[in-house]
Amino acid sequence: MIRTVATKPYSDQKPGTSGLRKKVPVFQQEHYAENFIQSIFDALDGFKGKTLVIGGDGRFYNREVIQTAIAMAAANGFGKVMVGQGGILSTPAASHVIRKYKAFGGIILSASHNPGGPHEDFGIKYNAGNGGPAPEKLTDAIFAKTKVISSFKIADIGTVDLDTIGTVEAGGMTVEVIDPVADYAELMESLFDFDALRALFKSGFRMRFDAMHAVTGPYAKEILENRLGAPNGTARNFIPLPDFGGHHPDPNLVHAKHLYDEMMGPDAPDFGAASDGDGDRNLIIGKGIFVTPSDSVAMLAANAHLAPGYKAGLKGIARSMPTSGAADRVAEKLGIGIYETPTGWKFFGNLLDADMATICGEESAGTGSNHVREKDGLWAVLLWLNILAARGESAKQIVTEHWAAYGRNYYSRHDYEEVETDRANALVDELRAKLASLPGTSVRGMKIASADDFAYHDPVDGSIAKNQGIRVLFEGGSRVVFRLSGTGTSGATLRVYIERYEPDKSRHDLDTQEALADLIAAADDIAGIRSHTGRAKPSVIT
Repeated sequence: MIRTVATKPYSDQKPGTSGLRKKVPVFQQEHYAENFIQSIFDALDGFKGKTLVIGGDGRFYNREVIQTAIAMAAANGFGKVMVGQGGILSTPAASHVIRKYKAFGGIILSASHNPGGPHEDFGIKYNAGNGGPAPEKLTDAIFAKTKVISSFKIADIGTVDLDTIGTVEAGGMTVEVIDPVADYAELMESLFDFDALRALFKSGFRMRFDAMHAVTGPYAKEILENRLGAPNGTARNFIPLPDFGGHHPDPNLVHAKHLYDEMMGPDAPDFGAASDGDGDRNLIIGKGIFVTPSDSVAMLAANAHLAPGYKAGLKGIARSMPTSGAADRVAEKLGIGIYETPTGWKFFGNLLDADMATICGEESAGTGSNHVREKDGLWAVLLWLNILAARGESAKQIVTEHWAAYGRNYYSRHDYEEVETDRANALVDELRAKLASLPGTSVRGMKIASADDFAYHDPVDGSIAKNQGIRVLFEGGSRVVFRLSGTGTSGATLRVYIERYEPDKSRHDLDTQEALADLIAAADDIAGIRSHTGRAKPSVIT
């Protein structure tokens, strides 16, 4: 039943911030997926007879790799695999299933918000027993195994029926196909006031949720419409498709512009939201107002006590370094800790496990709490709905009142996608070389207070993560951050984060790009973006 298959290493299997992501044809190379999966198992200890959770976002090539992962789990000695029906399991739902059933860990097949299809993106990542992404120590160990692998183990178990809920035996291992939504929906009902949300929808409250033909479709359909009584059609594009309907499943103002236009229109619903490929990101748009992800983290934290699951208050707030400082002011007012971490949800895991933080967020539309160890798009939407129901105000009222109380952080991210890797690296190298000379100088009339390459000292385990993004801070609280992203599959993505703090509420209604114009120009002056990339403007502005 079990075969040991000879193989040779691939040189390009280093996991990024959230697993290994490549184009589908790369994964379709002989033994490419098998090599990486075996390297995961080879880097782990003590899983014999234990449970492994497997699921994905339904993108192209998911089913094939799930079958491979099940057969390899059986050959390597796992006692049980739990897999979502149809291979479907959102990333936050997978985290919850791992935690609820005390699984050893999980394999999640997704490239998150990246496009899907025969020539688009695919990904594999491992989540540990706490439900969170593998820490750097483990991903480094996995990468080391990929460089020396010479064989992999696989069981000849045939094709497992992924579409029928139930339990089967395969190669001496139990395979349980589970309802991908049930456990997650039950968790959401324990955190939020579903009675108040039912009353909200019964009152005539109108909402649009765009699942973008990605994994949250079945979750939104079940929770919003079936359990909360939202009108049929509230959840749109709710059937997961292998190519996400030919669209880019990233819930931002470029790829979900249709939702933004509807929410700014004359007959706009009361609330609009969307989620991404694997269900861990969110887009929040109120009637007549877009809520930036950075603001959303702060506003959710400031109002979380209105939801039953958080009525006892928060232990702390954590945000990624590029995320705006809006949450810092909330933490200060609440008298709780604020933690600034590198980008990547795995850095929040220690803080959550140590009960030092309750709500975490990233400017890249990821928000979550200690209910799982991943960011969670639908959770953020439901918390917003709970706040709207409890306060009896519109999203726009809540946002403007928050700015009046805390000040507004004008904030934007400019992405330069698929830049030639050598050009992107040259920009960063030159910028690093002149960091020491920047403080005290002025750019566009703004004086630079400090400049550094962000390093994170983990307060729980003492580990240090260096080179996590270049920060240029100006007097008065404005800043520009430069970072190369690790979530793409070709070339390099240069992300430039621009932020300006405005305490004067009479200046809270400016256009964001206009409010940041001098800082945007300063960023180009400092880093030579145009000359290095050859780009006159960003690929995406959020």
